[in-house]
Order: sequence, then C-alpha cells, then structure tokens
Amino acid sequence: MTFDEFGLNPAILKGVREMGYLRPTPVQEEAIPPILEGRDVMASAQTGTGKTAAFVLPILHRLMGGTRRRGPRALIVAPTRELAQQSADHIEMLSKHVQLRGAAIYGGVAFPPQIRALTQGVDLVSATPGRLLDHASAGRLKLLDVEILVIDEADRMMDMGFLPDVRRILSLLPVKRQNLVFSATLPSETLRLADQICKNAVRIQIGAGRTSVPAGIRHAVYPVIHEQKLELLLRLMHDMGEGASALVFTRTKDRADRLAESLGRAGIRTAVMHGDRSQSERVAALESFRRGAHQVLVATDIAARGLDIEDISHVINYDIPEEPENYIHRIGRTGRAEAEGDAFTLMAPEEELWITAVERILNHRLPRVILPDFTYHVSTVHGSYHPRPFYIPTRRPGQRGRGGGGFGRGGSRGGGSRRR
Repeated sequence: MTFDEFGLNPAILKGVREMGYLRPTPVQEEAIPPILEGRDVMASAQTGTGKTAAFVLPILHRLMGGTRRRGPRALIVAPTRELAQQSADHIEMLSKHVQLRGAAIYGGVAFPPQIRALTQGVDLVSATPGRLLDHASAGRLKLLDVEILVIDEADRMMDMGFLPDVRRILSLLPVKRQNLVFSATLPSETLRLADQICKNAVRIQIGAGRTSVPAGIRHAVYPVIHEQKLELLLRLMHDMGEGASALVFTRTKDRADRLAESLGRAGIRTAVMHGDRSQSERVAALESFRRGAHQVLVATDIAARGLDIEDISHVINYDIPEEPENYIHRIGRTGRAEAEGDAFTLMAPEEELWITAVERILNHRLPRVILPDFTYHVSTVHGSYHPRPFYIPTRRPGQRGRGGGGFGRGGSRGGGSRRR
C-alpha cells in the first residue's frame, strides 16, 4: 500500500514525500482510514511504529476541509515535553505546503513565545497537561472549538499520574468531537479511560500488545555485582564497534548524572537527560546525540518514549526498571522501523527478580552472557556473583566484526549465550 491510496490532500502528500516516507507502517495503514472517516479510534502499537504520523496525517487532511476558528480545532495531549514536541515537529514537517498552524505547549520553557503563538491563532496544539491547563485557566487558550482530541501514549499518561488533569481537560472540551487514543500498551486503567472517552471506537492492536517488542532486537543479560557495573559497561562499549551509539538507562536522576561524569572521565563523549534538566538542556543533549556529537546518551525513563532518533545501535539498561513494561519501552528505542539493534542489561544480584518479571511478560528467557576474560569480583554486600555454571559463553563480544579497541573506533557488537 502507498500513501496515495488514502486519498490525502496532494499538499499533504508532498510533505510525506519530502520526509522520505515510502509506505505506511501497519498502524498507519489501519488507523488512517477510520480517522479520515471521523471515527473514534483506540490504537495500540509498540514504540517506533509510526503512531505519531498515523494521527497527524489524517488530522491535517480533515482540518483542511474546514474554516479557521478562534481556538484550535485539534488538540494533542502528551505526557512529556519530548512527546509533545515530537507531534509538533511532525505537524510542522508534514504541513509545509498546507495553510495550517501548529504550536507546542509544555512546561520548562518561557511563557511569552507560547502566548504569542496562541494570540496569533493556531489550528493544532500539542501540549502536556500542566502547561495546557495553565494557559486555559489564564484565558489564553479556548478549547471550545476542538473537533479532534488525541491522547498520545495514554498508558504513560496514567503511569505519570495525569488522570486528574486529563479529566479537567475533558471538561473544557465540546462534547461532540472525534477522539483518538494511542498507546504502546493497553493495561486495564488505560482501557477504562479510553472507553470513557471514545464512542464506538475502532480498536487497533499491532503486535502482541504489552509484550510486543521489535523483532530485530537481540537481547543479552550480563550478570555482575553492582560495584563492577561501570567497569563492565566500559568493556562492552570498548567492544561495540565503529559508529555505535548507545542510549543508557538509569533508574534515578542522580545516578544518571554520576554515570555521565564517569563515562566522560573515561573519554567517552556523553550527554545526559532527565527530569531535573531544563528544557533547553534536554533539547541540547538530544540534538547532540542525534547528530553524533555524543556517542552516549545517559537518561532516565523520561527518554523511554518520544525519542525519534534513527540508528541507535544499542540500548543498555545500566539499572533494570522496576516496572517490567518499561523494559519494552526502553529497548524500543533501538530496532526501530524494522532495523536491528542490541539490548544489553547489566543485572546485579538484587535485580534478578526484576529480570524474571520482564521474562514473564515476554514469555521467554533472556540469554545470560559472561565475558571469558573479564575478572568478576566478590561483592562485599552480596558475596560472589560470578556467573553460575549455566551462564556459558558462546563467543567473545566483537567476534562478528573486525578490529577492536575503543567505543566507536572499531570492533563490533556483543554476542549472546545459551542455557545448558
């Protein structure tokens, strides 16, 4: 199928071609037609499958058929600044040849530019709940003209405790509107919200729901005591290969800062991103990583969704997430759009139960890997955590490629192992 077959306005199709879209992804193929028909849609698809374009394209087409009003005619509500900006970026790029205006509204930045955009008039708004309500409460943003509502990454919205804000936003909208709920997973709380918002919705599920991960991702778990995680991480980076890029997840903001400093001292160009960083710092870190100025981006789960970066070769869980679903969101940053990628996890003894929970929702065991020439030490807290006999190496990381030495300077990616 091609984008031409949807019957989208030629001006929109011109923007599609300029963005390099060749053919619709499965979620786009299933979601765009009912959205164009004005139906409510509830869609679930894993990260990296093109959900944003799946609702932006038909919204642009529908808005072209109406007249401009005082307030926005389409509203996209997202849980994080990065997701709100991602939708705004898609709107800007796909509407280059369309007379429609969009604006991104989120916290962490100054009010005046947003106020100017709202004063000039916008057709579409992509916003986080808090800043959206700030503008609405001050009378700067009227929502009575909204024809289409999108709740983006609804499961993450629930996880972050935004349900009360979402309900307040719903109370400000006209009753008659089209409702679109997009999510990576559809746990029961998200389904209840979607059922309350949508009417006779078309339900779309791409993949296996909450357990779905991109097929091109290779998983590996590296058992190691916590005291040696940094040492092992540096060793893995040394073996990765020329042109490798790594998104490294930590559980806390403080640990992200400390790990980034340690990697910097080791000579690895590293950026850091978490909730305590200003929006300008987060944007700068993301852009420097995207263009290759930094080889590594260390981040908390704020980066588990909404990062549209091509060619991330490795996602590394320096800390295992407490919520197993977050493992799926994290590793979805690599292996995007049918590409391949590696997902490495450093597992300390106290984290083994969390890996077991991940394996339970994935419904298969993740391979454990040891490095034959890595010296495993004894923990002063947990005792020895030298890999057990069934953690056997099958090959040394780097065996698939040529050369060696240095993250981004040669070598190749790590290998896996099997259970006896």
